[in-house]
Amino acid sequence: MLELKNVSYVVKDENGADKEIIKNINLKIDERFVAITGPNGGGKSTLAKIIAGIYQPTGGQILFDGEDITNMSITDRARHGISFAFQQPVRFKGLTVKDLITLAAGKPISVAEACNYLAEVGLCARDYINREVNASLSGGELKRIEIALIIARSTKLSVFDEPEAGIDLWSFNNLIKVFERMHEKTHGSILIISHQERILNIADRIIVIADGEIRESGTKDEIMPSVLGSGAPCSVLTENI
Repeated sequence: MLELKNVSYVVKDENGADKEIIKNINLKIDERFVAITGPNGGGKSTLAKIIAGIYQPTGGQILFDGEDITNMSITDRARHGISFAFQQPVRFKGLTVKDLITLAAGKPISVAEACNYLAEVGLCARDYINREVNASLSGGELKRIEIALIIARSTKLSVFDEPEAGIDLWSFNNLIKVFERMHEKTHGSILIISHQERILNIADRIIVIADGEIRESGTKDEIMPSVLGSGAPCSVLTENI
């Protein structure tokens, strides 16, 4: 289980004054699927990066399975079972897709095993297995490869920052099925930052964040009416796929 206790994140603005991005967030996550939504600029992605260890909180405490990971690096958190998928996946010139999947798995794997991970996200393995993860790949291809890496890692907590971005050539329903199969395999938690109504609809719990604070938290039936009726983030709950 992931637990955040009074987590805050403060940065300096252009004038040197403190700017509070995340404000004393208290949160427990142990459900199968948890979705975080809210207006753009509300702090969703920042919170996800704090959980992953990309950003260090300036206040509060983070516990993972009862262990204090507040000051752990992203590498140490990954070793403890936390995965993170960026909204804009990173390109790795000189590394092949097979290299990355092997690194993600944390052990030597066969080409057939690597191909199975690619097939999970709807990619034809023979077209990608030996390709470099560079500018020759589209954003949508990179996104799907990154999701394959998370599947290969098979961690207790997987954090996805807007996983639907750039996959318009791939059935959205397949993305939902990937998440469901991932949970069946890991029995862990999947935390998804998203504006997509279809992703919110599969969540066991929806958390609405605005202005760096949790505004609402509850089941789909409890939260969706207010989310869809509020106009924020209703304006971004669109069918882009």
